[in-house]
Amino acid sequence: MKVQLLYSLNDRNVDMNQVSSQRQLAISISAIPDQFEERLPLNLCLILDKSGSMHGKPMQTVITAVEQLLDRLQPGDRISIVAFSGSAEVIVPNQVIQDPSTIKLLLKSKLSASGGTAIAEGLQLGITELMQGAKGAVSQAFLLTDGHGESSLRLWKWEIGTDDNKRCLELAQKAAKINLTINTLGFGNNWNQDLLEKIADAGGGNLAYIEHPEQVVEQFSRLFSRIRSIGLTNAYLQFSLVPHVRLAELKPIAQVSPDTIELPAQLETDSGFAVRLGDLMQDVERVVLVNLYLGRLPEAEQVIGQMQIRYDDPALNQEGLLSSNVTISANVVRTYQPDLNPQVQQSILTLAKYRQTQLAEMKLQQGDRLGAATMLQTAAKTALQIGDTNAANVLQTSATRLQSGEQLSSSELKKTRIVSKTTLQNL
Repeated sequence: MKVQLLYSLNDRNVDMNQVSSQRQLAISISAIPDQFEERLPLNLCLILDKSGSMHGKPMQTVITAVEQLLDRLQPGDRISIVAFSGSAEVIVPNQVIQDPSTIKLLLKSKLSASGGTAIAEGLQLGITELMQGAKGAVSQAFLLTDGHGESSLRLWKWEIGTDDNKRCLELAQKAAKINLTINTLGFGNNWNQDLLEKIADAGGGNLAYIEHPEQVVEQFSRLFSRIRSIGLTNAYLQFSLVPHVRLAELKPIAQVSPDTIELPAQLETDSGFAVRLGDLMQDVERVVLVNLYLGRLPEAEQVIGQMQIRYDDPALNQEGLLSSNVTISANVVRTYQPDLNPQVQQSILTLAKYRQTQLAEMKLQQGDRLGAATMLQTAAKTALQIGDTNAANVLQTSATRLQSGEQLSSSELKKTRIVSKTTLQNL
């Protein structure tokens, strides 16, 4: 398995007479399989909500989805299942898949809905199970819930009880550090979209929305196909910038494909940075957008930075491998004429759609309904520019409802969030 690492600037020509020039750097990363590359074994943990609100059809559809997923696992794959309500338990300890029928019987006997929603306890047990089978495998979890975590009680300076949401984020961040990825599935309309998005984003996972019970099978299948295509794991983008080239100060790096995620950059040296990408899928581009400022540079083709990928290859049981080093350059000219790249412009608009929707949500939380509607209309127009008609329809519908004085339902808020992040789902 090899890493393909490519880059483009939104405008590779730079005016030598300008004191400062802003450029967007689009970096494409993907795993390229060799001709006879074997697939990687999966180490999958299902962390399932069995609280009282999942009683009846919701729980039955989840069991059906899990049964179908078990039938798709292949020899060498590992499975573990954790269920949570007011507390959490391991239903199926981490094991190589051998007898799916026995696991299916356990599911039906153990997954009875009742109690509260202790998400963090379920997540902690799930991470523990994943750790037992992580070596030489793609380790991923599906966290499905239809509710909110339990919040602590705050009295003046003191916090009483456990803040479930805070623990969830801490656990997701710890999971990413040990190369475990958490995908989140929000079931129904009462789950915490901020929490599930942050859990998924922490390690490069995926956020899915299951509005109706009958969509569970489809979403499990979609996520399973996605993780089955993973070829390399624990990938980091490492790059350094030359003097007079710097990152923008506010949110300088974001992933824009296959999902939109704000990515934190870790400073490793005076001019060197590392950005965690997580798992790399085969022949599926991971596109990262970097916002740069270039100071005044002399006329000529100028090197502005270097980059490479650090990654693990579970198939070879090797860690910390490095791709070839790629030099990033710009063409500094005396007489400036733009040399625009339309693909990078698409990436810029994709990120704009996400951030415009975020601003709309912020305005809505502040009670500025008309301001939120205006931003959602702007995001809808941006979506149309990149050909994302599904997102444009959802965003414009939400804007129209706000303009008419109506409130957005929980379902509409969740659809708005999902379509701002991705074009992979049909809602």
